[in-house]
Amino acid sequence: MQQDVVTVCVDLAKNVFQVHVIGADGKVLVRRQLRRGEVLKVLLIVAAVPGRDGGMRVGAPLGRELLALGHDVRLMPPAYVKPYVKRGKADAANAEAICEALTRPTMRFVAVKSVDQQAVLMLHRTRDLLVRQRTALINALRAHVSEYGIVTSRGPGGVTALMKLLHEGQEKPPAYARSALHTIGTQLRSLASEVDRLETLILAWHRANDTSRRLATIPGIGPITASAIAAAVPDASLFRSGRQFATWLGLTPRPHSSGGKERLGGISKQGDGYLRKLLVVGATAVMRMAYKDASRQPWLARLLERKPVKIATVGLANKTARIAWAVMARKEVYAAAAA
Repeated sequence: MQQDVVTVCVDLAKNVFQVHVIGADGKVLVRRQLRRGEVLKVLLIVAAVPGRDGGMRVGAPLGRELLALGHDVRLMPPAYVKPYVKRGKADAANAEAICEALTRPTMRFVAVKSVDQQAVLMLHRTRDLLVRQRTALINALRAHVSEYGIVTSRGPGGVTALMKLLHEGQEKPPAYARSALHTIGTQLRSLASEVDRLETLILAWHRANDTSRRLATIPGIGPITASAIAAAVPDASLFRSGRQFATWLGLTPRPHSSGGKERLGGISKQGDGYLRKLLVVGATAVMRMAYKDASRQPWLARLLERKPVKIATVGLANKTARIAWAVMARKEVYAAAAA
């Protein structure tokens, strides 16, 4: 009698994949190491067997292909699989641990992103890389010219004034130094052009996506943050509540409690650092508006009476994340609470 396959687990790597298959009674049916080109062939055969689940530690591209084959694909973060590894570090042990973790009722899974969502996230990551490179070039430029006593104000305005001084010849460092500084200036202009181009593409995707437009109605969330959240969170129902979503972003306090005593530290920062940064930056902008008119943000005004500004800013980012989850889960537009 043929035994139905219930769990197929794949531990991914660059070239070698480990497949671990267990039956309905928990016995191991397949334990094989496959090359990249052999994985889909084997899983295509397994897809014909009824009653199967698929568990993978990482890898959305393969996940999309397995969904097309009819598998029930569930991606898991590596950190959640590690406690189920019995001993040692090996692909076979990892694949077996994935099967064990997949059967746990409290296990948290990752939604498989679409090709479009991954493309938008790639735009965000590339933009973030270019912005960091631009910051490094600005710091290098300011450090170099300060060696000749040329100091301007910080920020984009100071860099523009500095480049104007160098081009007009009002400040005359040596020829070799001017050549190096002009090279940095050329790179800055090129990076600024590329950042603007990427932001135009992100804005176009934001306007065409319903979830991203709904998220942009929340104070502190603009097109950049809204499109990043909409692309990184394909299914908000994977989170039971807004608090769990904020925890996933690393915006909740790190508990250190024992013996019935509650001790909460700083935020855990155990999550998507890019989304967390965007939410904190947006909360900073809302905080500036709260200083001008505290009546528009009564909750924030009461928080500022008890907490320092930076702590209140992170608290506001936490609240914004919870509101974002509610907007995505309920598919509604944000409506501010009545005063």
